[in-house]
Amino acid sequence: MNILITGITGLFGSELAKAFAPMGNLHGLSRASSSKSLLDQAGLTIQWHEGDVLDFNSLLDALLGIDLVIHAAGKVSFLSKDENQLFAVNHQGTANLVNAMLAIGTQKLVHVSSVAALGQVPGQEVYDEKATWVDAPNQSAYALSKYWGELEVWRGEQEGLDVLIINPSVLLGKASYEKSSGAVYDYVKQGNPFFPKGNINYLDVRDAATITRALVEKNAWGERFILSKESRSYQDFFHHVSQAFGVAGPTKSLPNWVIAIGFPVLRLLSLLGLVTAPIHEQVARNAQRMISYRNRKVQDLLGFHYRDLKDTLDWAKSP
Repeated sequence: MNILITGITGLFGSELAKAFAPMGNLHGLSRASSSKSLLDQAGLTIQWHEGDVLDFNSLLDALLGIDLVIHAAGKVSFLSKDENQLFAVNHQGTANLVNAMLAIGTQKLVHVSSVAALGQVPGQEVYDEKATWVDAPNQSAYALSKYWGELEVWRGEQEGLDVLIINPSVLLGKASYEKSSGAVYDYVKQGNPFFPKGNINYLDVRDAATITRALVEKNAWGERFILSKESRSYQDFFHHVSQAFGVAGPTKSLPNWVIAIGFPVLRLLSLLGLVTAPIHEQVARNAQRMISYRNRKVQDLLGFHYRDLKDTLDWAKSP
């Protein structure tokens, strides 16, 4: 089987490559400027295709002879200046891929979405795969772009594709990775005093890749699955991070007035790689909420055993 992974050079894409390597021949779609450092030590044989999800012709070329596509390419940002690029990559890029697959005849698509695509409904704290998007004022452009991307995937299913959508929560990877969870670790290591009042939903990126492969092996086509180990309070989560890295963790609850004035501490609370710029105010407000994403559907199908948080953090800080 020939497997094409978009976003293969990223945190999740590189772990997906390791998980799916035993299933067939790996192909990677990568821009010329993309670093392959996360794959350098993996010892994988990958046939590279230079291209971009915004370049339709490069997708057509990369899809020749491909049996399974794992679409992990995407953009994460909560900055207003990035809104056009968010919709270009997450929405139009996904539409391009679906259209290219239909044109070439590639049948199977695993789409990496996000729990953000489930939306945030005022007054609702618990979400599962039956959650329905609501056009509410607290939806970020990132969430909307991921939701629109999912609509393109479901359209592809209606036109003949076999699709499987996964919605990961925060993916915990190596501390050396500067984006995503690397920003979470840095937030604690830098001695920031505040923790949000809400919950963080997370899982080890290696578990996420293993689950994704298992879902494909189960032929779980036509379904969506939330990928999340559990929900913990930020206070408890930051405490475990501070213990793992041997630093003093945040000790003060983040007051709502800090959010209202855009205090710089908010820049790292997106947990998705915004290290140098303040995050969207509504994202920070959501971090104050006790939101949980249920993993029951994965558990009912797979009975998966997740890594302990301590094991994940010990691995995260290792070279």
